[in-house]
Amino acid sequence: MNQAHFHLVLNHIPIILPGVGLLVMLAGYMLNSEIVKRTAYSIFILGAIITIPALLTGEGAEEVVEKVQGIDKQFIKNHEHVADTFAILCYILGGISLAGLWASWKQKPISKLIGLVTIVFCMVVLIFAKQTGTTGGEIRHTEIRTTTTYTSFTTPNPESGRY
Repeated sequence: MNQAHFHLVLNHIPIILPGVGLLVMLAGYMLNSEIVKRTAYSIFILGAIITIPALLTGEGAEEVVEKVQGIDKQFIKNHEHVADTFAILCYILGGISLAGLWASWKQKPISKLIGLVTIVFCMVVLIFAKQTGTTGGEIRHTEIRTTTTYTSFTTPNPESGRY
């Protein structure tokens, strides 16, 4: 298994876990269950931990994919930039979740506030999760690129004025 394959195996997990954690956290609030909320915090922490090897294998994946004919390095650089931001946000979400888990376990009054902050921050993380997944997919999947990103791969058409 090369670095690109290992990256592909891992990279979906940190993208999916914040969404799963958010659903579990919302269920915890609806059921008024600290155990369910703690489960959500654990999911967010797991997501932050798995982000580390997903990010670390990205550089090796880049080296493999850059050798593939037809790959535009700008898509790789764009993905790398978004993925770095996403990773930092995942680590912050994991840190907030550690605080939330501790506050819930110790039955601190701030526990509810941390839970609400976690929900709001998770929504921000999910925006970057979507962008990270999309920019990663654009590297090899031309069918998901917007029309403006096709320009380096399209055949010149003098009548359209686009080259």
